[in-house]
Amino acid sequence: MLQHARLQGRIDNVLLILQHPPVITLGRKAKEEDILAEIEELEKRGIKVFITDRGGKVTYHGPGQLIGYPILSLSDYNLSVGEYIRQLEEVILFTLKDLDIEAKRIPGQIGVWVGKKKIASLGIKVRGGVTSHGFALNVNNDLTPFLLINPCGIKGLEVTSIRILLKKEIELKEVEELIIKNFCQVFPAEPKRTLNFGL
Repeated sequence: MLQHARLQGRIDNVLLILQHPPVITLGRKAKEEDILAEIEELEKRGIKVFITDRGGKVTYHGPGQLIGYPILSLSDYNLSVGEYIRQLEEVILFTLKDLDIEAKRIPGQIGVWVGKKKIASLGIKVRGGVTSHGFALNVNNDLTPFLLINPCGIKGLEVTSIRILLKKEIELKEVEELIIKNFCQVFPAEPKRTLNFGL
């Protein structure tokens, strides 16, 4: 496990960027009633359900959505957990700004929003000062599975994506490169390599 390796000092800080097959994940604060569909319906759609040890509630991941999993030591950046979450939001805000999308935070909420719609979710775990899990940014992904849940435990929450906002499909590689650039600005480091885990 990479978090364990980072705790032991066997690896440097690293950012994984990947996509997930269709899956609903439940964080530590999730409630089963926030899944609005029956398991049989989810199975028909090819959507699995996983309980995770990250913070947060319920969300959906699927192809066309970019997931960022930073494995880093907070002490390297002198950050509290709350500050780290804000820095992750900053990475997404900078990335969307590069694409001429005006995004924002909403006071009292975690994540990144465009208007009243959520475009990126965050859910992390910190053990021994080392982070795992991270963020999910909607790029080209199908958003209809979000109708099967209360995203982030919020009834009626609407989500959006880069594709919808730009009115065109965008290369995932382009967005990935922007995330890497902005991540290295917010968490200063020279990127040595990127680990890509596709479907």
